[in-house]
Amino acid sequence: MATEITTIEYMVPADVYARYGADFNTEAVNDAVLAELNAIIPEGVTVQRNGRVFAEKDVEQVARDLDWRQLLGSLDLDQILAAHGR
Repeated sequence: MATEITTIEYMVPADVYARYGADFNTEAVNDAVLAELNAIIPEGVTVQRNGRVFAEKDVEQVARDLDWRQLLGSLDLDQILAAHGR
């Protein structure tokens, strides 16, 4: 059984879209961010669509120690946005 660790805000804020001055499929962008984030975090840790983070018992402390801001910052947002323009 997984334990809830924290809640994170992974969705791209509106001001980021405004800086690019283009139209994006925001739902697809957020889904891509979530998928990439879940791909780089340790196995047994999962971020759900609502931002809630869960971890299996054996990786709870690892999940608590993750630097979520750094992980999100490591994603190639430009590439994600480029793939989901309208």
